[in-house]
Amino acid sequence: MALRIGIDLGGSKIEVAALDATGELLLRRRVPTPTGDYAATLSAIGALVQGAEAELGARATVGIGTPGSEGGDGLLRNSNSTCLNGKPLRADLETLLGRPLRLANDANCFALAEEQGGAACGAALVFGVILGTGVGGGIVVDGRVVAGANRIAGEWGHNPLPVADGLPPPACYCGRSGCVETWLSGPGFAADHRRLGGVACSPEEIVAAAASGDARALATLARYHERLARALATVINIVDPEVIVLGGGMANLPDLADEVAKRLPAHVFSPTLATRVVRHALGDSAGVLGAAGLWSVAEAAALLATG
Repeated sequence: MALRIGIDLGGSKIEVAALDATGELLLRRRVPTPTGDYAATLSAIGALVQGAEAELGARATVGIGTPGSEGGDGLLRNSNSTCLNGKPLRADLETLLGRPLRLANDANCFALAEEQGGAACGAALVFGVILGTGVGGGIVVDGRVVAGANRIAGEWGHNPLPVADGLPPPACYCGRSGCVETWLSGPGFAADHRRLGGVACSPEEIVAAAASGDARALATLARYHERLARALATVINIVDPEVIVLGGGMANLPDLADEVAKRLPAHVFSPTLATRVVRHALGDSAGVLGAAGLWSVAEAAALLATG
């Protein structure tokens, strides 16, 4: 049986899922992430994989979705789970589990899952967008994640947003200013409302105020729609995806995909626009399913046949 296991390694939880050769979900479990403890994180992942294999009675391939990315030196970097940074996560887990693993950024896993069985199913070129506490992205071409020479493909959140409204660019934790993330993350959305609307509100409160007709909240939403369209137009001009899938908490803004799609043609270098903008279909399942999908069924069968 070509059993594939995915691990979604998050800041608050670690999730495991197992898929059979048809893609059917056989098992799904989650445990809290050990806070700030690298060794305990390795042990938790090992226990989840071994427990899943014992329950299903078969050995599996393993894919890991994690915040940050693996550098050319094999060390993890740019993870908001800071205990992982500078550590050989994949190599340590391969030693622990006694098999080769595949590791990818969690946004890449999101994009892959949505291409394999979600809102972008079967599309030849997909850009998956994470709009949450941070902003990230992943690129999938012909069913495979594109990692890139520096293993940062899709990291549009730390490009400068082409802002045309004269506002000073906010500082970003990365040391730059005006990054897409500083405008389009959940905290960036709330900060913009505080700066220009004069009120400190959560994203949920801003949405509720806009629904009741509050002019300041409506203006904040309109700015967000326009900025997201400008940022994604840059992606389209470079990558030209067939589908853009919006994920993360901010993807739940009312009618976000439609509002952005209406504004995109003004910013894309093409007289017509074939790219579809859609909301995610898989919810918080996407990361763990995409991690499992880092191995194809044929690859899993071949690896597992060798023992």
